[in-house]
Amino acid sequence: MYQAVRARLRALVCGMRRAARRDAGMVTSEYAMGIVAAVAFAVVLYKVVTSGPVSAELQNIVKGALNARM
Repeated sequence: MYQAVRARLRALVCGMRRAARRDAGMVTSEYAMGIVAAVAFAVVLYKVVTSGPVSAELQNIVKGALNARM
């Protein structure tokens, strides 16, 4: 019984090692594309938040929250 459990455990560990080698993660080009996409999204979000109408509305929301009565 002990030998059967040990053999099964060894097979599971070897399978996990093979799977880890087969899919080691993203390559450098995928990281670069992810970073470029994240920066582009951040720039667009920054432009939207700092635009006139959105900035004014956010300021009104904050002022309303600060002037709220408890």
